[in-house]
Amino acid sequence: MALLMNDIVLPKDDDIPDLLLSKHAHFLASYGNNKDDYEFCMTEYLRMNGIYWSLTAMDLMGKLGEMDRDGIILFIKQCQHENGGIGASIDHDPHLLYTLSAVQILCLYDALDAIDCEKVTKYVVNLQNSDGSFCGDQWGEVDTRFSMCAVACLALLGKLDAINIDDAVNFVISCMNFDGGFGCRPGSESHAGQVYCCVGMLSITGHLHLIKADSLGWWLCERQLPSGGLNGRPEKLPDVCYSWWVVASLRIIGRLNWLDKDQLRKFIMACQDVETGGFSDRPNDMPDPFHTLFGLAGLSLLGEPSLKTINPVFCMPQSIISHLKVQPRRDRPAKPNRV
Repeated sequence: MALLMNDIVLPKDDDIPDLLLSKHAHFLASYGNNKDDYEFCMTEYLRMNGIYWSLTAMDLMGKLGEMDRDGIILFIKQCQHENGGIGASIDHDPHLLYTLSAVQILCLYDALDAIDCEKVTKYVVNLQNSDGSFCGDQWGEVDTRFSMCAVACLALLGKLDAINIDDAVNFVISCMNFDGGFGCRPGSESHAGQVYCCVGMLSITGHLHLIKADSLGWWLCERQLPSGGLNGRPEKLPDVCYSWWVVASLRIIGRLNWLDKDQLRKFIMACQDVETGGFSDRPNDMPDPFHTLFGLAGLSLLGEPSLKTINPVFCMPQSIISHLKVQPRRDRPAKPNRV
């Protein structure tokens, strides 16, 4: 019986462009220059994330100096709330997602002193629940993404011990499925984005030994389609962003050689916009900063020599992580949940 598979057809090899670094840098540097642009206005709720995506991509290309450092730092200061959390934009509610992006941006600029880091730490700590999980904000949504955001944020601040790490680890492990993957909560479907968050969180806290590495590695490799692209779940189309979520996860657990890296590279390169610069989710779609970062980040993980080396856990240049002296905690078993 034949099985259906959602995939795309890549252009011929001769029609796939080389890496267009100068165009990508121009695309990102000019993105949002027109503050009245419809797309710019409609993405205000993602502004802090968008700045992080753009700056990290620019840094990987060695072009961070082309961005408005002082203006960006001032913007972040204006987005911090009295409770320590940081919002997506000015007058937006604080959330862990945007707080992490802000901390990452300030790490890129070596400017953590621009915000009150003690208040950030308290904000993150107060979002941990009794079962070890984290809410994204005051409204109570629980997701393993927030577990990763919390530990990554605190690790960058040098405050990882401020939370209950054992309970946090136990919650993430409770979200592991029979296939080795992870979902957003216990019993939820495995998804490559959640896998990255959980694997990254366990790496930071020193608990990678709790992962079923071979089962997870196999599930992740099954995300690769004949086009070379990767999807996030079975029967979904490939998307260039999974060149980060899947490849970073495989890199962390030491199974990156299980992929067809050459074919994946072709897929990523085919997602470039040869006219405007930037990467899209699939060839011939509209480019955006999100897919541009993760296309470049995937290429960095694959060893692209024209890009800086990226850290597979924090999605930041390795040089920044080394400068901060951030290292995983010593690998050790998690304590059982308290009854």
